[in-house]
Amino acid sequence: MVSESPPFWWTKIGWQAVLLSPAMLIYGAIAGRNMRRARRTPVDCPVICVGNFTVGGAGKTPTAIALAKAATALGHKPGILSRGYSGTISKPTIVDPHHHRAVDVGDEPLLLARAGLTVVARNRLEGARKLIAEGADVIIMDDGFQSARIAIDYALVVVDGKRGIGNGLVVPSGPVRAPLREQLYHVTTLLAVSGGPAADPFIRRMARAGKPVLEASVGPVNGTEFAGRRVFAFAGIADPTKFFKSLADVGAEVVATRAFPDHHHFAEDEIRSLCVDAERDGLLLVTTAKDRVRLSGHHGAMDELIERIHVLDVEMRFDDPAAPGFIVEQAFSNFRKRKFAVRKTK
Repeated sequence: MVSESPPFWWTKIGWQAVLLSPAMLIYGAIAGRNMRRARRTPVDCPVICVGNFTVGGAGKTPTAIALAKAATALGHKPGILSRGYSGTISKPTIVDPHHHRAVDVGDEPLLLARAGLTVVARNRLEGARKLIAEGADVIIMDDGFQSARIAIDYALVVVDGKRGIGNGLVVPSGPVRAPLREQLYHVTTLLAVSGGPAADPFIRRMARAGKPVLEASVGPVNGTEFAGRRVFAFAGIADPTKFFKSLADVGAEVVATRAFPDHHHFAEDEIRSLCVDAERDGLLLVTTAKDRVRLSGHHGAMDELIERIHVLDVEMRFDDPAAPGFIVEQAFSNFRKRKFAVRKTK
């Protein structure tokens, strides 16, 4: 697997993790203290945070999209807040998928913008205020569970049921962003994605703490397009093997694969090489929606090559279809309670 995270994070504790344990203890102490002492500024609408315990993907972006769609269906105007990881824009900016490129705002915000008003901002408080100024009445924050400096009314933490939290250690010995004890204290609900034993310890722990657990899976939207087709699959996401398996699950014959680092910005020679290899072997070239938006911005002859690349679209499917709407409504309820508590103390 090619990823920004080292492979030893996702196996049993080995010598690399032990060697890095002094740095882990320092990082964990700082990260835990920051979560414990963080001053989170209230904003004038409910805030739903979609986070995870670890570095890397767990399904946060499709979860945020599902919540935005649920909020819209309930008559709200959701605003999606993203840090714009891997993008170059730092000031609060409304994402325009017809104008911005992934190199400007990051790949995930371009996908999020399809579901609703989206702002990228390194300073989440400034970003939240911009969304409210644009008319958003509920904010869905993609990531930022450990580091946000705005008050959160509902924290939905996503766990990959198959990958879990790897070796369970804090960065840099493992993928965990902060000591689990500190993180679990701030969780409202756990979302276990795609089943699997890796999520079981969290499910039991949440049950003992009296906190709800929801289950969901990432499912293909257009899988029938690839059934029975011979494909060359490529991806630059946290876990490319999940994408390759998804193609196989919809009936595609995955003849060749190529993995790139997470959030990889493709060079023209890489795009050309992929297209040439696929055409040479008579294969359909397929990638993820996140990778496809990173291909935008090339011009001239590259446009024709990019048009040959197909996308397997996916969506987050909650086992309880009513769950996303319930989360939105609960966030509004928690927001009203928070506002009342503030008034009561004045």
